[in-house]
Amino acid sequence: MADHESLSGLTPDEAKEFHKYYMQGLWLFVAIAVVAHLLTWIWRPWFHPEMAASASDILPSATSTLSSLIG
Repeated sequence: MADHESLSGLTPDEAKEFHKYYMQGLWLFVAIAVVAHLLTWIWRPWFHPEMAASASDILPSATSTLSSLIG
């Protein structure tokens, strides 16, 4: 039996291979997420100055929602 067994039961070479594929999958996921966010931003931008609601627009709605939840 080996002196330095890993918690996963993988050999160092298997762990390196697993890590390589895990990182490739992570970067693919991040790339897809970035593309999805860019397409969404192009379609309907958020934090846009003309579309920003003021506090006076939000306050009545928030107050009525809270009062319906509490009462």
